[in-house]
Amino acid sequence: MKYKFNETIKDVTEITPFKHYDYRGEYIETWNKQNYDIIPLVLKTKIDWVQDDISTSVRHTLRGLHGDSKTWKLIQCLHGSLLITVVDMRKDSPSYLKWVQYAVNDKNRTQILIPAGCANGHLVMSETAIFSYKQSEYYGGAENQFTIRWNDPSLNITWPINNPILSLRDLQAQNIKL
Repeated sequence: MKYKFNETIKDVTEITPFKHYDYRGEYIETWNKQNYDIIPLVLKTKIDWVQDDISTSVRHTLRGLHGDSKTWKLIQCLHGSLLITVVDMRKDSPSYLKWVQYAVNDKNRTQILIPAGCANGHLVMSETAIFSYKQSEYYGGAENQFTIRWNDPSLNITWPINNPILSLRDLQAQNIKL
């Protein structure tokens, strides 16, 4: 496993898990407590994973931008291709309202560790995609999260699409009040 800390948003970490290829296909170690416990030691925070979730979506679906002040997430794409966007919503952070993007897919097997206080969203770039994530808190419903409008002009996020498929929650999301 290799990891690389993001230089724009503190604690966002890009992880390349262990992969083995042979004539039968591939083997990927998606999580191993011994290896992944190294990252929280470097970040100086304790992360206990309590819930795993999977979502499937069709091309041009954009889920998010969502987050809360308590939940760390470790995300990956099991099938297909996603564009992951992370926005720092921590008001005390030097990177407050900055964003970063990652191409995450079933070829590169990249994982992204997202700290509590950051919003994340994923746009499906392939025909279909399976998105998998670990959470450090139990999901408490949308009412316990913040939702940011995907095309909020104050963020100026570069998306490769103008009219994504959105949930009602994301359609009704408000712009950030600065």
